[in-house]
Amino acid sequence: MTGNMQENQGQAKAPEGGQARPRARLAAMMPLMAFLALAGLFAYQLYAVGQNPDRNSRIPSALINKPVPEFNLPQLAGVPGNGLNDRLLSSGLHVVNVWASWCVPCRREHPVLMELAKDQRFQMAGLNYKDIDENARRFLGNLGNPYQRVGSDPDGRSGIDWGVYGVPETFIVKDGVIVYKFIGPLSETSVKSQFLPAIERAISGTASEQTE
Repeated sequence: MTGNMQENQGQAKAPEGGQARPRARLAAMMPLMAFLALAGLFAYQLYAVGQNPDRNSRIPSALINKPVPEFNLPQLAGVPGNGLNDRLLSSGLHVVNVWASWCVPCRREHPVLMELAKDQRFQMAGLNYKDIDENARRFLGNLGNPYQRVGSDPDGRSGIDWGVYGVPETFIVKDGVIVYKFIGPLSETSVKSQFLPAIERAISGTASEQTE
């Protein structure tokens, strides 16, 4: 009888071990599940940006309606022009594009800038951000140069003064004052719906506004 009792006790304890193993497996899988959840969220955010590439342009800028920061950048070596500084932007209407050869969105944006440069109502300037001169020259040599002048900012200090979040970014400057900022690559759609209307407002002297 004692043997039967021991056998019954052993059978009663068996389910506890059986339940512990699934719980242990679940605990071991929790890090993987958390990683997959984060990866899924990241993938969704990338998809959302891809579906609406102009969404980044809505990030506001504290420099809107403020004078351009004091800066003085040398001309990109081997590219015609006289460099870029705040004095050159103090009069007239200018479009300042922050770009780099290592920036994939900049390459996608570049044909749009080439078309935009045909507009005679403003001058195009490039701020070459944290780049290598040789790579930047090759970039413009292969894709074309939409800029009247290009300032080289290899350490990114001037970009910081301009409040740059990341390349590309494009500013509209009127008489030395930043009146508009677009964050992210310009597209044909955003140029028509946002950027050119901002140019028109700057020309007409109507109220300036932040990125939309």
